Amino acid sequence: MIKKISKDFIWNVIGSSFNAFNSLFFMMIVTRINGMNDAGIFSFAFSTACLFYIIGIYSGRTYQVTDDNEKISDSDYIHSRFFSCSIMVILSIVFCLLRQYNLYKSIVIVGLVIYKAFESFSEAVYAIIQEQDQLYKVGISMFIKAIISLILFLITDYLFKNIILSILFIGVVNLLVILIYDIKNIRKLNFKLEKLNFKKVWMIFKFGFFAFAFSILTQYVINAPKYSIDTLLSNSDQTIFGIIFMPATIIILLGQFILQPFLLRLKMSLKENKKDFLKLTILLSIAIAIVGTIFLIFMYFFGTSLLKILYNVELNMYLNALVIIIIGGIFYGVSLLLSTSLTTLRSTFSQLLVFIIVTMFSYF
Repeated sequence: MIKKISKDFIWNVIGSSFNAFNSLFFMMIVTRINGMNDAGIFSFAFSTACLFYIIGIYSGRTYQVTDDNEKISDSDYIHSRFFSCSIMVILSIVFCLLRQYNLYKSIVIVGLVIYKAFESFSEAVYAIIQEQDQLYKVGISMFIKAIISLILFLITDYLFKNIILSILFIGVVNLLVILIYDIKNIRKLNFKLEKLNFKKVWMIFKFGFFAFAFSILTQYVINAPKYSIDTLLSNSDQTIFGIIFMPATIIILLGQFILQPFLLRLKMSLKENKKDFLKLTILLSIAIAIVGTIFLIFMYFFGTSLLKILYNVELNMYLNALVIIIIGGIFYGVSLLLSTSLTTLRSTFSQLLVFIIVTMFSYF
């Protein structure tokens, strides 16, 4: 049992790390090869794609893994994901038209949204694998996608200095791994795609609405400064913020490391003993806070120097901003864990109310 948990944990950490850090590496590549202006466009486009990604995953893997509704099958989740991913791409095009971005910026945004759409679809497949207690296969899949995407992105951008072409390649990589590796894994689990049932797909959208709503508001809150910068400041300012924002994503990632292997355990403890459920939630929250605090101390002393080495940009004057952002990342990491526990309890409406209030503050 311990060996199994270790295997799941290790591969989940490896896969999630490379998947999350890819945005950091992509940003480093674009900043060094394409310059501050293109890096600002890429940073904003990637954040925007992450917002539309929430539409793609809708209620998310956590909701699917912890779903006890026997009337809804994994096939229904797969079908719903086809619809949600299509919607996210269409809405991204509408978004670019409404914002009146030039063709170059629009293609970068839509291209990254399509890339994230493949990632969104993968989450429905990953949930099926995780439900069968084979989380390590999810980690392997994420690792394969991330490492190949990174190599191709670097080579393509270095040779052609073309972000759009680089985005095209990483989108193709994600699609191929889904077709060749991910689908093969669920077939081994005897999964067969059932006939489309619109009624059940509608049930998923209906029951998961509150989880989706507070997720998209959360994503907005995280990236609200980037939307403000896009309206009020320059692409270079967007690059600076994107760089000092990256460490906060590491905190969020660490929270995912700690959380993902315990999703099924949260579900089971809720059924068997609610006190164990509460105890596990508290222990995981404390673990995220401790790890985040250690990271904060490290970044306070070495953060700006380290980021300068990575991005070749002087950041000493932004130390206070960096600290504030990391503290925010720690709070977000803990809130994500609490949100997951509340979602397991199917307490989603209360979360939506909280995030509406936070979103109003963020907007103003």
